[in-house]
Amino acid sequence: MQSLWMLFASFMFAAMGVCVKLASEQFSTSEIVMYRGVVGVTVLFTIIKLQGGKFTTTMPGAHLWRGLVGVVSLWLWFYAIAKLPLATAMTLNYMAPIWIAVWLFALGWWHAKNQVKWPLLAAVGMSFVGVTLLLQPAFHSNQLTPALIALSSSVLSAMAYMQVRKLGLAGEPENRVVFYFSIMNLLAGIAGNFVFAGDQGAVWHPITSVHGGLLLLGIGICATSAQIAMTRAYRLGQTLVVANLQYTGIVFSSVWGVFVFGDVFSWLSWAGIAVILASGIATTFYNTRNTERGKAIAITDPIASEV
Repeated sequence: MQSLWMLFASFMFAAMGVCVKLASEQFSTSEIVMYRGVVGVTVLFTIIKLQGGKFTTTMPGAHLWRGLVGVVSLWLWFYAIAKLPLATAMTLNYMAPIWIAVWLFALGWWHAKNQVKWPLLAAVGMSFVGVTLLLQPAFHSNQLTPALIALSSSVLSAMAYMQVRKLGLAGEPENRVVFYFSIMNLLAGIAGNFVFAGDQGAVWHPITSVHGGLLLLGIGICATSAQIAMTRAYRLGQTLVVANLQYTGIVFSSVWGVFVFGDVFSWLSWAGIAVILASGIATTFYNTRNTERGKAIAITDPIASEV
């Protein structure tokens, strides 16, 4: 089930990326982040109240850190999507599993006495090869700054994902984790519009069309559902397996590109899709074969060991 939760999250993140690309023509990055937070807070507040859940937490510091890192990463990614070709922005952001693999390699080497799952590390690397084949990213010299911003977003995303896993393993419900993250989105979007305002001050673009309103609503709904599914996947699954399955978002994004933007794939793109899918299947098979009833062994998962 943890694999299915991540696949669903990747699909919804891909749909969100399409909506963000379209909405960037009408709204600023800060506004998109803010509206994502508005929808997320509203939906999750309603769900938690209907389920009789609690908003109080014993881990405010952990939520604050996850929120700060996640919001900055999100803001940088939305900015990169608006400034870069979608293929390039997606490729650079999807380097997050690579950073997770590097971090877990270091932790596993230090804490688990060299017990590192090399096949999973290799699968993550092969997935990124598939991403590169599929998207064939490129940018002009005047787009170097947005490219570096997208790369920075992937590093922060990796930190946020590992914090999400820690919160889940510590017993925090998915809805509460995403609720507090949505609040940070809302506040960061409002603050960002003032901080990055020009000489004329903060500019708020009104929602003048049904199309624009539906795009913002779609961003919020897709992002909220994807965050809940991703949080559950990281709580239940093994870190590298879940991280590797994130690459399927590139496949979903490519499918969206065919139907929405009329993209045409070359044979290299199809080869990339095949590599991504094969890598995801291989990691899931490896995890199932080497664990008892699909449960991750704590000694080989440094994050679980720390919690």
